[in-house]
Formats: sequence, C-alpha cells, structure tokens
Amino acid sequence: MIEIREIPLRQIRRPLPRENDPHKVETLMESIAQEGLREPIDVLEVDGQYYGFSGCHRFEAHQRLGKETIKCRVRRAPRSVLQKHLA
Repeated sequence: MIEIREIPLRQIRRPLPRENDPHKVETLMESIAQEGLREPIDVLEVDGQYYGFSGCHRFEAHQRLGKETIKCRVRRAPRSVLQKHLA
C-alpha cells in the first residue's frame, strides 16, 4: 500500500550519491516556491526508516529553500527490498 505523507527532510536517508544539475535545481526552487511541490518523491519505509533513491533534484531544491518537510509517496518494504536498491 502506498500513501502520501509530509516527511521531515532530516529523516530521509539518501544512501546513493547523485550529481544534480544546478540549473534544474534552481528551476525547481522557483516552481516550488510559487506553487509548491507538484509531484511527491518516492521513499521506501523499512523498519521505520525512510530511504530516498529518486527525486534528487526536488529533494535538493527543498533543502536549499530551507523547507523542513517534503511530500513523499511512501511504500513500506522489507529489508530485502532495500538491499536490492543498494546493490
């Protein structure tokens, strides 16, 4: 079951480093500041911890705007699913 939730940025672990396009982040910052986030980021909830593997530009835009939370599409998963994402 997938649900949409506002989650504090500090609670979302981003285990895979990504290189973001600075121009795309700035464009998203403008859009988010004016209209809010249109498309939630996807996170896995494993044993009460949140892991983000996509939505890197949206996540960074929220950080740079000083927002404390981000709208997330949350999918609960066992640790075995997390391990596949990390492989």
